[in-house]
Amino acid sequence: MTGKTFDIAMIGHFAKDRIVFEDTSRVASGGAVYYGSIALARLGYRVAVITKLREEDFPLLDELKREGITVFARAAAGTSGMENIYFTKDRDKRVCKPLGFAGAFEEDEIPDVEAKTFFVIPILAGEVNLSLLRKLSKKARIALDAQGFVRFAEGERVVFKDWPEKEEGLSLVDILKVDDTEAQVLTGVDDPREAVSILASYGPREIVLTRKEGVLVYAEGQFYEAPFRPREIAGRTGRGDTCFATYVAERLSTDAEQASRYAAAVTSLKMEVPGPFTGITKDVETFLKSL
Repeated sequence: MTGKTFDIAMIGHFAKDRIVFEDTSRVASGGAVYYGSIALARLGYRVAVITKLREEDFPLLDELKREGITVFARAAAGTSGMENIYFTKDRDKRVCKPLGFAGAFEEDEIPDVEAKTFFVIPILAGEVNLSLLRKLSKKARIALDAQGFVRFAEGERVVFKDWPEKEEGLSLVDILKVDDTEAQVLTGVDDPREAVSILASYGPREIVLTRKEGVLVYAEGQFYEAPFRPREIAGRTGRGDTCFATYVAERLSTDAEQASRYAAAVTSLKMEVPGPFTGITKDVETFLKSL
């Protein structure tokens, strides 16, 4: 036991990504634990990151520590990562290729931390199993990104497949995040609202669906929508991670409608620059007043 209670404890692989657009290629830190934790730390939340990667890549975690994030890292045989190749100026169309995988989280690798919410955000299927999810759900509410349960690495490709254990898995989840593709894979339905309604029938009390236009939230029997309004798009990678993390954290103190608007605002600002959200609460408030 650390003796400290966190607002959010994030569980997922820290990534070493490659971003490719037009004639440029760069290596960048990534993963939902990266984009989500920095955004929340800058917004004043108490955040822990539970992750694993190659020991020689541990210095990459210093960026999180400088933001005041508590990091619990385990050494792994590899470091996870994706090559994100973008084809359009708005950077909405991309191809993802796996670059590495740090392996599954074992139950004894999860530190005994107290948190208001466990944020389960794997990059690929195989990081977090159902047994670990059951254990975490007995300690606190669970916010889960479906990405890490329907996205599989097959050679040099990333393919989407239904989650075989989704009936029990989703019953353990309080807040679920999907995008358009993941929602369709899990339900077989193309219409976002219909897909969200089907997903809610498995047990999640709230569902956050991110897409190009913005965020669609289902909570307490109601739908809420909030558009993304970046003034330019230079930081597409991490869009959904930032939006989901902000929504979940804001739900600790506000209603679903306000949390949706706030998450969309933070995400809009994040999309204007490469990397994680670099602003502060005042920037978000100013942005919201300008709408």
